[in-house]
Amino acid sequence: MLETYSAMAGQFFGLVSFLLCLVAFASKRDDRLMVLLIAANVAFALQFLLFGSWTAAALTVLVIARITLARRHPGSRAVMAAVLAASGVAAALTWQGWADLPAVVAMVLGTTGMFLFRGIPMRVLLGIAALAWLLSHALVGSVGGVLAESLVVITNIVTIWRLARIKRRSPQASDELVSAGSGPG
Repeated sequence: MLETYSAMAGQFFGLVSFLLCLVAFASKRDDRLMVLLIAANVAFALQFLLFGSWTAAALTVLVIARITLARRHPGSRAVMAAVLAASGVAAALTWQGWADLPAVVAMVLGTTGMFLFRGIPMRVLLGIAALAWLLSHALVGSVGGVLAESLVVITNIVTIWRLARIKRRSPQASDELVSAGSGPG
């Protein structure tokens, strides 16, 4: 009976993450994207804990720290290396099998994207990371997680297209939009 409640709670948190991710990746402002991603990842961490996926849960908690650190130290290779090292330690301590690999790949790609890039390049790496997270969610059986990552990928592609369109019209305005967090949406 406890497993049933745990699975239902895991599905619930997956669906909450789904809604938060949809709003986050629809944003053209990096700052808003990252704040919403923190909230979504809290729900994802709870979901993975409830499904017993310890590596994905630990890495998701580190994703929250990574987002915060990437906002405070953009472009810092030293901080990025520390996050990647902490991720390696967390993965080694919680590793249960090869089903944990997609979460590790997602963490590496997302960390690289958030620390080294902004705007379109960041979203491309986050989109590829979302594909790896999608596989991780599928392996634990999270309906909400699979839906969330699927829509993150689709919404991210649309947002990249929107940013590219803005950049074609006014290169300076698009750089200001994603870097300063100003502008619509």
